[in-house]
Amino acid sequence: MTERHKSRIPNFYKLSVAERVEAVKERGWLSEHDQAMLNDGSHMLTLENADRMIENVIGVLGLPVGLGLNFLINDKDYVVPLAVEEPSIVAALSSAAKIARAGGGFVAESTDPVLIGQVQIIGAPHPSQARMRLLQRKEQIINLANSLHPKMVARGGGARDMEVLMHTTHDLGDMLVVHLLVDTRDAMGANLVNTMCEGIASLVEKITRGKVFLRILSNLTDRAMVRARTVIPIDQLARRGFDGEQVRDGICIASQFADIDPYRAATHNKGVMNGIDAVAIATGNDWRAIEAGAHAYAARAGRYTALTQWRKTAEGDLEGTIEVPIKVGIVGGPLQSNPTVALNLRLLGVSSAVELAEVMGAVGLAQNFSALKALATEGIQQGHMTLHARSVATAAGATPEVFNQVVDRLVESGEIKIWKARQIVATVKQQSHADGEVSADDGLSAGCGKAILMGEHAVVYGSHAIAAPIPLAVEARVDDWSQGIQLSIPRWGVDQRIATEPELRKPYEKPAAMILEHLGLLDQKMHIQVFPNLPRAQGLGGSAAVAVAIIRALDQRFRLELTDEEINNLAFEAEKMAHGNASGIDNSVATYGRMLLFKRGDPPLVEELSLPQPIRLVIGMTGVESLTAKMVAKVRSGWESSRRMYDRIFNDIDQLTLRSLEALKEFELERVGQLMNVCQGMLNGLQVSSWELEEIIQIARDNGALGAKLTGSGGGGSIIALCPENSDKVVKAIEDAGYKAMEVEIG
Repeated sequence: MTERHKSRIPNFYKLSVAERVEAVKERGWLSEHDQAMLNDGSHMLTLENADRMIENVIGVLGLPVGLGLNFLINDKDYVVPLAVEEPSIVAALSSAAKIARAGGGFVAESTDPVLIGQVQIIGAPHPSQARMRLLQRKEQIINLANSLHPKMVARGGGARDMEVLMHTTHDLGDMLVVHLLVDTRDAMGANLVNTMCEGIASLVEKITRGKVFLRILSNLTDRAMVRARTVIPIDQLARRGFDGEQVRDGICIASQFADIDPYRAATHNKGVMNGIDAVAIATGNDWRAIEAGAHAYAARAGRYTALTQWRKTAEGDLEGTIEVPIKVGIVGGPLQSNPTVALNLRLLGVSSAVELAEVMGAVGLAQNFSALKALATEGIQQGHMTLHARSVATAAGATPEVFNQVVDRLVESGEIKIWKARQIVATVKQQSHADGEVSADDGLSAGCGKAILMGEHAVVYGSHAIAAPIPLAVEARVDDWSQGIQLSIPRWGVDQRIATEPELRKPYEKPAAMILEHLGLLDQKMHIQVFPNLPRAQGLGGSAAVAVAIIRALDQRFRLELTDEEINNLAFEAEKMAHGNASGIDNSVATYGRMLLFKRGDPPLVEELSLPQPIRLVIGMTGVESLTAKMVAKVRSGWESSRRMYDRIFNDIDQLTLRSLEALKEFELERVGQLMNVCQGMLNGLQVSSWELEEIIQIARDNGALGAKLTGSGGGGSIIALCPENSDKVVKAIEDAGYKAMEVEIG
């Protein structure tokens, strides 16, 4: 794990709390002492310490502290502690930071940490002359202020400058206001500035011959500004049927709306502050003061507007900027009295208050990007619904073995309520076997996932490929429904009525609609529910498994008596719609559930393979979603521009596949491993590998795998490693590097 990538911890959300703490500690963010505190709860605020912090204490209110991962700010990696109760914020921030990394992350800068103290003067006999006298004696006033806090001056801070403003009032005449500009260094500095204002009051009265009234800091900290910027490559914006240009333009349109309309700007800026406030609370800072300053700054021109701007760059990418006042501290009372604050600051690893402010500015920009991206695509509500369902399922007592099923059914029901979750928990437990598997009474149909051993991409161009089913499946069920055809895949954030007009259908609706049309079922009313146990876009045949599961569920519900061949052919049509130039291997494995030698043709070669004994593989998952259509198109573009070279590579991969077939039949596993390694080199030459894939592959080889290569389309996704004897060691090494891994047997 390189220093530059240590804030990336794939599938962090899937780990237990103890495993998360261990993963963060192994990357150097936590000491052993901090790890122990988090595990035993000793970092939490005690009632005794709380009683010292505020008056009339009767208890302590807790907030979850989560980690925003993947942040790269000014070329430095951060994991960002976030104290927040809203479930979508942490996930959204981590996702946004991961996308922003592709363009270099965030660049942030800040001014000196200057806080403004205000001294109000009323009743000065000659306000204009009084103002001039104050400015003439500015140095004397500043020296007096600094004499009150010599330690702050010694640390490089203290009063730096003074301004005098004049305001006209209706009944008090002209009012003078002294602005004392104080650099508070790493302290938030509220008490320090208030003391200085109190200390200079008598001298100010003497100079102006007026009456000093209020003497207090201002929370409009526009002398402590943070500016952050990120440029997101357009190819990182495509998602769930929306191309990068659509998402970019949608974000820009939403940004302009917030810039001109204060009603939209209020919600827009609330999203920005969702991120900033969560960091402020986690680090013991006054989030109320930060909120007040940010919103006042947004209205500085007399009209409330957006704190961020999103625009299209000359290169066609998306650029986001934020400008916001943030005055925070990393030393002082909260740090000393609340152990969690101290731990969070150590975890964040900032060395100054301005660095903390810069992190907070980048977090605010990231949170804003995530919200606008959701609004510009499928809308924000579906993601909120699934995340809210997880919280409700937890509150209802859903145990780990039934948790995902409860969440899926809860979202499916549309009633995200605790009473409904408890009802579902009871039902699921009644339907479960003692080992926690779903009962056959659920009426679920399935399509299995796959791993390609040899032949990726070349199989599209007529070469042989070897693939095997893996013990992960997609299940589906079709129920009665009152209106139209509803497609629900809760774990993937899909809950959509299939549009009756073909041109209105979203990309993920089109394969299902094609299947229904082919089977003559488009005029029926039904609810198609899909429960994937495969991770999405990890090169393990998810889309083909979904298609097969849906076809089989329809076959069961409407008693169509389809043959496996008919199911396979129809799933192939769905694959072509989803991925363009599909080979047919994924749907064949998903349908037949057998290890196959496959070659594209009319008809294709689909030969079941039988091995002398099972072979143990390790599947390592990067967590980076791989879009098969995009990678297939990339290879197609290369082939069209250099056909002779690419055809030679495809032919070489074909020969490796056939030699691997012989070695598998003779159970010569070392030779199979060598051929896998050679094949990976060729796939890398086709430019379908990635640094995450290469890292996992090297980890597997270093820990005893006979061979390792990517599986599927590449560009992210997964790898397979041949590990007949030391699979547990390889799994552990991959997981220690922050990825997910599992052992499977094939053949």
